Amino acid sequence: MHPQIIDIGVNLTNRSFHKDREEVIARAEAEGVTPLIITGTSVEGSKEAAHCAGLYPGKLYATAGVHPHDVKECTEDTLDRLRELAALPQVVAIGECGLDYNRDFSPRDMQRHWFQEQVVLAEELGLPLFLHEREAHADLAAIMQEHPAMAAKSVVHCFTGTADELHAYLEMGFHIGITGWICDERRGQHLRELVKDIPLDRLMIETDAPYLTPRDLRPKPKDGRNEPAFLAHIVKVIASCMGRELEEVASQTVRTTKAFFNIN
Repeated sequence: MHPQIIDIGVNLTNRSFHKDREEVIARAEAEGVTPLIITGTSVEGSKEAAHCAGLYPGKLYATAGVHPHDVKECTEDTLDRLRELAALPQVVAIGECGLDYNRDFSPRDMQRHWFQEQVVLAEELGLPLFLHEREAHADLAAIMQEHPAMAAKSVVHCFTGTADELHAYLEMGFHIGITGWICDERRGQHLRELVKDIPLDRLMIETDAPYLTPRDLRPKPKDGRNEPAFLAHIVKVIASCMGRELEEVASQTVRTTKAFFNIN
């Protein structure tokens, strides 16, 4: 029996999963990876994520939000449409939202505006936040400081930042999401040390599939695609970096995740 683990970030509506989504969910479950939380990154994408999650009650959940790359498409009815999606029982967080100064696909002032709007929406609805931050730590922290009660209800998904950034997030009360980036001997080396500093009641785990396939996975997936079943490998790497038992990391992250997203 595999210990249960929960993948808090799967892009299951991505076209690379169209042909075999059912098998992907079944493979994940066979590895103990259940439930899965599907990431919404635009109004349309969030609608698709909610629809997909609705087909598997209790096995799939979804987030509803607009990613910083996509905020340039926001209109005056964006928040109303997110509010409608958030009323669905399978939608458990607002996001993926935040700031991305690495790619700058949307102007920065627009990113800040729509991020703030989504923080206020989450606050109004009593929902947690699923956050994206790349090279924008100071601005994201400044916006969140205006909403101090939301820090404990926020997870910085796919954290890859510095020690100072991690400690600042933890001090503010954030949860931290760790992906297979930690399995990358080139880019993830610093994370292998840093993960020890994350208290187990603030740690959550995710694949960000189909992206970020763990580089040390053997055998390598033929198509290079990441999938939620591989979270079982990622959690082993995390446990070994933390110097803890796999079962302890699995059970505590499950407990933390269920409480955070209010799922059974």
